[in-house]
Amino acid sequence: MVPRLLLRAWPRCPVVGPGAPRRRLSAGSGPSQYLQRSIVPTMHYQDSLPRLPIPKLEDTIRRYLNAQKPLLDDGQFRKTEQFCKSFENGIGKELHKQLVAQDKQNKHTSYISGQGFDRHLFALRYLAAATGTILPELYLDPAYGQINHNVLSTSTLSSPAVNLGGFAPVVSDGFGIGYAVHDNWIGCNVSSYPGRNAREFLQCVEKALEDMFDALEGKSIKS
Repeated sequence: MVPRLLLRAWPRCPVVGPGAPRRRLSAGSGPSQYLQRSIVPTMHYQDSLPRLPIPKLEDTIRRYLNAQKPLLDDGQFRKTEQFCKSFENGIGKELHKQLVAQDKQNKHTSYISGQGFDRHLFALRYLAAATGTILPELYLDPAYGQINHNVLSTSTLSSPAVNLGGFAPVVSDGFGIGYAVHDNWIGCNVSSYPGRNAREFLQCVEKALEDMFDALEGKSIKS
């Protein structure tokens, strides 16, 4: 199921789907407008960006536990914490060394750091599988499966040559959201498997966007 939402510089209408609600995104090019046109190509500075190093394993584990703590009760969290300590002090060290060695041989790539942990742990899991290592208990922990069960999966490809693209859900009960942002319109395609109501989700997206527009225009948000 793939409903579509388009917001263009046309009058509003209550329809959700191919004849979707439309609303002006920007009325000019001044600094107060929602979107502004840039004369610099999007990827112009890509090659000059600093190469980010792979974070320390202990930092990734700490971020992972910080993300898990609000989701688990005390007993579940202590169990997950034990899995993490065992991984960090055991096979995780060797896998991390292999990952760092591969990174040094691929200078054209860069690791995205910050508060993230998922790509680092995913890379270590991939290395374990690639080298025939028994999957560490950390990855068998139900808490790991839960936090990596991404109900919302999004991607974008904004280009004058592309009107609108799609993106598939990555779990059976999830939504895939392909969205685009242009100078005078934004839009998205929402896909799902039969068990989910993508059209109802799209109505919620429409309401959220309308609320943001109202806030930007100084209007009261309708309940």
